[in-house]
Amino acid sequence: MTAQSSSPDSVPASTGTITTAVPARLDRLPWSRWHWMIVIGLGTVWILDGLEVTIVGNVAGRLAEEGSGLDITAAQVTGIAAALYVAGACTGALFFGWLTDRFGRKKLFMVTLVVYLTATALTALSFESWWFFLFRFLTGFGIGGEYAAINSAIDELIPSLYRGRVDLIINGSYWLGAIGGALLSILMLDTAIFPKDLGWRLSFALGVVLGLVILLVRRHVPESPRWQFIHGRGEKAEALVSSVEEEIEREHGEKLPPPAGEITIHERKSIGFGLIAKTVFQSYPRRAVLGLSLFIGQAFLYNAITFGFGTILTTFFDVPTGKTGYYFAVIAAGNFLGPLLLGKLFDTVGRRIMISSTYLLSGVLLFGTAWLFDRGSLDAVTMTACWCVVLFFASAGASSAYLTVSEIFPMETRAMAIAFFYALGTAAGGISGPLLFADLTESGVVGDTVLAFQIGAGLMCAAGLVAAFLAVKAERRSLEDIATPLSAAVTPTGRA
Repeated sequence: MTAQSSSPDSVPASTGTITTAVPARLDRLPWSRWHWMIVIGLGTVWILDGLEVTIVGNVAGRLAEEGSGLDITAAQVTGIAAALYVAGACTGALFFGWLTDRFGRKKLFMVTLVVYLTATALTALSFESWWFFLFRFLTGFGIGGEYAAINSAIDELIPSLYRGRVDLIINGSYWLGAIGGALLSILMLDTAIFPKDLGWRLSFALGVVLGLVILLVRRHVPESPRWQFIHGRGEKAEALVSSVEEEIEREHGEKLPPPAGEITIHERKSIGFGLIAKTVFQSYPRRAVLGLSLFIGQAFLYNAITFGFGTILTTFFDVPTGKTGYYFAVIAAGNFLGPLLLGKLFDTVGRRIMISSTYLLSGVLLFGTAWLFDRGSLDAVTMTACWCVVLFFASAGASSAYLTVSEIFPMETRAMAIAFFYALGTAAGGISGPLLFADLTESGVVGDTVLAFQIGAGLMCAAGLVAAFLAVKAERRSLEDIATPLSAAVTPTGRA
């Protein structure tokens, strides 16, 4: 690494110019125990998110019952509370995303987890509906920050050869938590074991305990060296990567090959909002359309199915509220198996083919499910089986949305790009979705629920067509090759 002076007039907020091989050194690392530590420390928080969202969906019916300790209806839980959770997530993503790009990945992925856990604990203490709504919003606020901080850190620390599958599986691990939440809700809603006003509270409390364990592991996850060398901490980045290389060489018993190239960049202490917006929308307009389409499509599809899942089973198939967890565990398993089994193909077959095909397949299959449901051809078991197949493909596609916006924009904008597209796409589908779909699925009219399915399916197919034309071939490429850093000494070319 070399350093030289740089004119402050030509480089805003610059502290110098460095030439470094840190990105190439990280990308040529073989898989190791160090990478597993990152996956466990950062990725497992999605298990918490899945646990909590599923619990809320499954306890909606119980919360509406007399004696639950809350004066609230099922529609308020799956509609208003769900919309507030998503609104909080969108707000938190933007707020913490900006802080993540400014102050680093590590500081923020610690802070956001603390916010998330505190709000979850206080949700368990709800005594009035307004309290429940408030802390659903604040829980979402924390998890929105997690999406920005965690996805940016993961993609910057994982070698390019494995980045696609690892990112998909980590985002898909949400559904491991959903399985746990579904099964846990069965136990907690059993009034032979817990009173009506206690079981649902303990469900949230157990999530907090799991989160505290994750917090302890996360302390050992390092700052992103890519963030360090751009923000004037090149020596720390070099020292961190050198220590990781030594650890991996001892683990594998052989010397690492030389890195494939260097990059020269202007160090910066901060990046302004104006430059971020200009980069995303003027320099990469096609990529901006792609990111927005992917997030809106997956948000509407998932809200069409998951937020009204329990209500659909109880309303149309007479499934008892305490038994919906069994069905949800099945579709949650399908959701996790999608990224797990298809993830490697995103690194081998390629991003464009896999993103477009998973979106299109899930949309077409949901159209088919809506048609069968409208004909009266499904029962609770076959409906769940159809959803399981739809979400096998949809989950891989939805996870690839986070991967896409994380890797196709310059590093200085990465957390904000994730935050922006998550917030905008999720606000379109995740706030309006629960409010719209709660009314449609609670009406008891088959045609209304069919319409909910068709809306989600149509937007998923539309996003798949956008991906077929605009998706970036990012597989096995360095992040700096996919999108040249704004701080690079050489002006990037070939932007799309």
